[in-house]
Amino acid sequence: MRRASWQEYQKDIAADNYYYARSCIRQNFFPGSERAFLDILRRNLGVDIFDDPLHTSCTGIGYHSDVVPLETIMTVVARQFALMAEAGYENFVSSCITSFGIYNEILNTWEEFPETEERTRRYLREATGRELVKPRSIAHTSDIMFYHRQAIARQAKHKLQNVHTGEALRVVEHIGCHYAKIFPKSGIGGSEFPYVLAGMIEAWGGEVVDYPERRHCCGFGFRNYLVQANRGSSIANSQKKLESMAPYKPDFIVANCPGCAMFLDKWQYAIAEMDGVTYGANGRGIPVLTYEEMAGLVLGYDPWELGMQFHQVDVEPLLDKMGVAYDPGAKYLGAGGKYIGRPGVAAVNCDAGRGVYEIRR
Repeated sequence: MRRASWQEYQKDIAADNYYYARSCIRQNFFPGSERAFLDILRRNLGVDIFDDPLHTSCTGIGYHSDVVPLETIMTVVARQFALMAEAGYENFVSSCITSFGIYNEILNTWEEFPETEERTRRYLREATGRELVKPRSIAHTSDIMFYHRQAIARQAKHKLQNVHTGEALRVVEHIGCHYAKIFPKSGIGGSEFPYVLAGMIEAWGGEVVDYPERRHCCGFGFRNYLVQANRGSSIANSQKKLESMAPYKPDFIVANCPGCAMFLDKWQYAIAEMDGVTYGANGRGIPVLTYEEMAGLVLGYDPWELGMQFHQVDVEPLLDKMGVAYDPGAKYLGAGGKYIGRPGVAAVNCDAGRGVYEIRR
């Protein structure tokens, strides 16, 4: 009975031949992660993935902010699916959590209300001359990385382990709300037992940290952040999570949502600046990684090629624990060796405990 019930939380994921839909915000927050995802799939796993220059934003942020009407976003999504079919693919892979939720929401709407699908087909034909072909499968990029986790483990140059002690790294996984909470059956493990990130952590030698606010929202919420007056709600939610996980002393946080990873990282700097409070060891913040960065480190990729210099919380303590080689002098060098500037650091000058201290810049 237990095994039978657990099957309800599984998900069929295509093994190869992916049509890739980039994220509009991920390319700004973590530009190296999308590049790393493509490199890992092509170079390490040898699978076919098509990065289509013709696709556009799904307009999900505008939709959730009541700027883009439902009929418009349905037509935009229909065009994405049409491009996929024209390119000869049927396995649609979304890089963005919000987009992943949008695609599933619209497919579900078309199923429940067929007249909306017929109307969208007409709008698409009139606007672009294209025909809607629905995908055979829809997956988030973290689903794909999860599916190939054992193949990545077999090629591992590093494990999620402390090379000095041999102990497994303690990892907090944070699942984006739009992945597991809108349509639970669309995500691995659903909203009750999301396993997409935990499965990667365990396969690569780490230990998943459980803590009271593990499933609490990071607080991003488009209205919470886009409206400046609401940003206190956003940072308060992240702070609630950070306060809850800190006693368990995680080595790093990994998230599968671009907004979650960005806010859990950068709000740590804001909290350190406002309150002189940090949540990691030695007066530092807790490093926050994307799952592509986590996979890249395991596979031996250079951390600066992964784009980890764009993080607000320094990642060097984590790299040192894992035994990852890196060039400190190359951290803030861009194309052609040009200095790109250094962000403020989520750290305080303190020996122990918490209090109001000088912020390191």
